[in-house]
Amino acid sequence: MRRTIRTRAVAWTAVPLLLLAGCATAPASQSGDASLGGTDRTASERTAEHVLQVSSVHEATGMTLLEGPTFGDDGRLYLVDVTAPPGGPKVMAVDLDTEEVSTVYTDDKGAYTSAQFSPADGRLYLTDYANGRILSVTPGGEDPRTVAAGRIKGTAMHPDDLAFDDAGNMFVTDSAYTTYPDAEPSGRVLRVDHRTGKVTVLADRQPNPNGISFDLDDGALWVSQLDANRIDRLTLNDDRTSVTAGHTGMHVDNGTAQTDSNAVDAAGNVYQAVHGVPRILVHAPDGEHLATITVPAADGDLDSATNLAIRPGTTDAYATVSGPDGGHVYRFDALAEGVRQSNGG
Repeated sequence: MRRTIRTRAVAWTAVPLLLLAGCATAPASQSGDASLGGTDRTASERTAEHVLQVSSVHEATGMTLLEGPTFGDDGRLYLVDVTAPPGGPKVMAVDLDTEEVSTVYTDDKGAYTSAQFSPADGRLYLTDYANGRILSVTPGGEDPRTVAAGRIKGTAMHPDDLAFDDAGNMFVTDSAYTTYPDAEPSGRVLRVDHRTGKVTVLADRQPNPNGISFDLDDGALWVSQLDANRIDRLTLNDDRTSVTAGHTGMHVDNGTAQTDSNAVDAAGNVYQAVHGVPRILVHAPDGEHLATITVPAADGDLDSATNLAIRPGTTDAYATVSGPDGGHVYRFDALAEGVRQSNGG
């Protein structure tokens, strides 16, 4: 059964309930350099190529939803299945050369929506949306530790995506769905201090923030707003402990679909994954739409491209794509090489 646009909210929040009872090569002028803001650029159309199927719809949860792709030091692509049942493969690693899929971590309650390796300690950090916590494990899936949990300023958090600065401080989208037209948006962007573990609120009243990535200077965050179909730019102070300014950088015409996770390449281009249709939109830092990556309709019933990772130092980009026909990994050529901000979240 094809999911409706609100299914991702159902997917994340309903997992515990279910257990008890969310290519052509671009020309050089499309590098994403902000200095090209006044030129006439036409967005290229690129087709992603199927790599392998990683998961099937789970009988216990009625769906599968791959997310959070990130490359480990071992060269494998790590990813999560948000709706995997207790004991099922919740964190997996894919050897892209042999197409071997290994289970890295599982537990009896987590619904993990993103994954990223910390530059400070090399551990894999996971956002558990349904249970309001952030967990870390070793690259081998051992020694699970709760990094943050509970109520932040009186409100339970629902961590969705995450990004790290060079010091290992973590920046997290705290998702909260908005009931239009009357409800006040209540999502937040959080910061978790690497040294103290203290969680602070950088921005509130956000319309369901989802994707989060730093720009190339680590001086601002690109935050995609699921319930507003836009990508906001939040400028940070020098030590990245507060937001000094913010504005909408890109509006996205998604129709029935919504802006999901995002990533940034070495040219500063923003790759915006879409939930509701299997595509990724690429914008230059100045907002220009550079490219659209799509999945062939003939590949089956796949309705979301939730996230992507560009292998650092290469233009090999990989997207997590899911739907009633299972969870898959697709490959496409990025417009510029991958950097740390291209790798997970």
